[in-house]
Amino acid sequence: MISYLVGLVAFLLFALGPLTQWLSPAPPSSSYAPRPFLNTSHLALDDADAPAPDCAPDAYAVHIYSRQPLVLYLEGFLTEEERVHMLAESEPLWTPSQTANGATTAHDPAARLSDVALLPRTRAVRCVERRAAALQGWRPAVWVERLRTQRYGVGGHYRHHFDWASSGGGWSRVSSVMAWVAGEGVVGGGTAFPRLAARRGSWCRFVECEGEGEGEGEGEEGAADGETQAARREGVVFKVIPGNAVYWENFRPDGSRRGWDESWHAGLPVKEGVKVGLNIWSWGRIE
Repeated sequence: MISYLVGLVAFLLFALGPLTQWLSPAPPSSSYAPRPFLNTSHLALDDADAPAPDCAPDAYAVHIYSRQPLVLYLEGFLTEEERVHMLAESEPLWTPSQTANGATTAHDPAARLSDVALLPRTRAVRCVERRAAALQGWRPAVWVERLRTQRYGVGGHYRHHFDWASSGGGWSRVSSVMAWVAGEGVVGGGTAFPRLAARRGSWCRFVECEGEGEGEGEGEEGAADGETQAARREGVVFKVIPGNAVYWENFRPDGSRRGWDESWHAGLPVKEGVKVGLNIWSWGRIE
């Protein structure tokens, strides 16, 4: 009898252990690296006791361009007062834009021809920062970067690129906003996403559509990247419309930490006029 009980206990321990683990698995261990140091010269961080800026209620319209990846068109994202203010703040700060190549940065006009200004965090600028954070649902462990304006004269461009470089340790640039600060009368200079599905109809208010004249999807930028005109027509080119913006997410929300191939984009060459854009990047934990 005793040997029977000993055998039964041994069997239960052997059989129920895996069953219990299957029914109540242990939580997966996190493979995220510890949160990197938050650089206040890079991120738009407020002191804990800093008063919030007095911002007017948001009054822009949101249009869903794509759900996978999430791409939103933001109509009226910047007010005229904010755009005038940003132009004035940028004027004494313009320097030639640089591009990153590994751990180094350099001025490479073949890749990127523009001027950049790191905006001081005035009340108006902080209100735009807060607007970008609110758009994303005040995501935990995600911070808006310092805002930068970009000025493109005739010939100014930024060849196709991703805003994210890697997902090392589970932290990277998780989202982007491209807003237009100035560009009245500009010819060319659209923001191209050649891997996004083309949308027409009502979207022709905001994107280049066939039959509107010169196709911004054609020309030297596409040739430099080895794209055919037919392939470019499958993508989208957002028009330069001051005050409006495009938001997109850079990583897939499936835990793979893989970036969206469709987020590959370019600033096409300006043919006439001057375009000023605003980069609003958010950096943090990839979900």
